Amino acid sequence: MSEEVASSRTKNEAWEWLKALGIAIVFAFLIRTFLFAPFIVDGDSMQFTLHDREKLVVNKAIYYMTQPKPGDIVVFHAEAKRDYIKRVIAVAGDTVEVKNDQLLINGKVVEEPYLEPKRKEAEAAGVPLTEDFGPVHVGVGQVFVMGDNRRDSHDSRAIGPVDISLVVGRSEFVFWPLAEIRITR
Repeated sequence: MSEEVASSRTKNEAWEWLKALGIAIVFAFLIRTFLFAPFIVDGDSMQFTLHDREKLVVNKAIYYMTQPKPGDIVVFHAEAKRDYIKRVIAVAGDTVEVKNDQLLINGKVVEEPYLEPKRKEAEAAGVPLTEDFGPVHVGVGQVFVMGDNRRDSHDSRAIGPVDISLVVGRSEFVFWPLAEIRITR
């Protein structure tokens, strides 16, 4: 084989590798921008459902097809440079309030089994898990969100209902640490 043929073959192979790498980078960018993104839990506001420093995957595409529903765990732009992760409690048209440590949506008690570990801690300390508030009406294009660790969560009780346009996506699963992999929905 001549030197020219070998050189040409090496250049073609390098070009094919560069094209493949470029395509992979474009696909990764599109997937991260429009479909899925990693998120790191920062703080204890969703404890015991999610833990500080856990890494999870957020489904960014889901809300192009549907609206957030009560119970969804969502990531949203809360501040210019900071995203929050909280649970959707109520949606547009709902009225939210807490009386005697019971969540009421449109006047009806809502069971929240995901709060049981924190509820037991609060009862042992002789304090309510969730202080009374409301009623708060959720407007069109908004959701009302709260952390599962109600005594340590900066959420819609303080910042008000969140515009759906600020919702990044829904938490799907924890992928780190490996020993804690689980679905979060």
